[in-house]
Amino acid sequence: MPTLTAARNAVGMTFFLNGLVFSSWVSRIPEVRSSFDLTNGQLGLLLLAIAVGSVLALPTTGAAINAWGTERIVRVGAVAATLGMAMAALGLGHVLLVTVVGLFVYGLGIGVWDVAMNVEGAEVERGLGRTIMPRFHAGFSGGTVVGALLGALLIELDVPAVVHLLGVVLVAIALVWRSSPAFLPVETAHEEERTSAARAWLEPRTLLIGVMVLALAMTEGTANDWLAVALVDGHDVSHAVGVAGFAVFVLAMTAGRFAGTGLIDRFGRVAVLWGTMALAGGGVLLIVFADQPVLVVTGIVLWGVGASLGFPVGMSAAADDPVRAAARVSVVSTIGYAAFLAGPPFLGFVGDEVGTLKALLVVAVLLMPAALVVPSAREQRPERSERV
Repeated sequence: MPTLTAARNAVGMTFFLNGLVFSSWVSRIPEVRSSFDLTNGQLGLLLLAIAVGSVLALPTTGAAINAWGTERIVRVGAVAATLGMAMAALGLGHVLLVTVVGLFVYGLGIGVWDVAMNVEGAEVERGLGRTIMPRFHAGFSGGTVVGALLGALLIELDVPAVVHLLGVVLVAIALVWRSSPAFLPVETAHEEERTSAARAWLEPRTLLIGVMVLALAMTEGTANDWLAVALVDGHDVSHAVGVAGFAVFVLAMTAGRFAGTGLIDRFGRVAVLWGTMALAGGGVLLIVFADQPVLVVTGIVLWGVGASLGFPVGMSAAADDPVRAAARVSVVSTIGYAAFLAGPPFLGFVGDEVGTLKALLVVAVLLMPAALVVPSAREQRPERSERV
């Protein structure tokens, strides 16, 4: 029987590897644009393939977890993500359609992987009896830091993207396969609850949490897709420096997630989320309007800290009741991933009109109405009558 400590470590590793694979791809985005000679709008449509795959996979993942458990489902997701990334890498710079299909398959895998690791993380969090989900997401951010720094180094050394990406995904799948047997079995619903998972789509609180996660996922995802490109275009820095700027962002986000666990336990989810959203908005304004490098870097740090807690807190809030956690996390993830569906092409087309750097202002504008739905994530006790 897996122990709580072993499960915690396995979940942390799974989040880290997810972030490593994702960030390795992100580090090559400016190269993708140049190798296929794409406009910002066309690049946004290319990135849309990942989001389409994820959104298609997410709605059924909760039911799959109830049927087969998180260990099997996270393995399925990791295999699909690995195969997709390998295909995208092989097509890079040669056949655009191969890269698009590969990114679609990668999106399918990463969506399944994402829901499974969040459901398992919520199970561990309940077992520990304290907030730990942001630290799991800090593991994801740590993986993105390593991936961004590794990407910047390999780009400087002129290592081909296909060698870089294939090496990363092979290591990731091997480690996921080894660590996932330590996962705890999740508490599942009664048979009638499993057959009516669609009920989660009718719950006002679940939908409001999803809207909040959508806005905050857009805050995080915009930096993932566009920060490096915006720094290259708007501040006239090299590709490697742009990727290094993204590394600063994910490093700040990692620090915010580690610090956020204690703050949430002390002040509650709502107050902490409002504070971090204010930091994110201020950081974006500095990046766009500041001329001095130190102010731009400060803006990147503020944006990273500000974007750090939205997604993990949303996952914890959706999983407050263990019996319905899989269905609700699936719903919230599906809504949240709509940001990744709409975000890349929308920001790309805005960037074509006003410039890549100024397009980042969309994030600051979106945060204002998003603050209104943050109270939906307030802590709740599981309903005793729903437990098996």
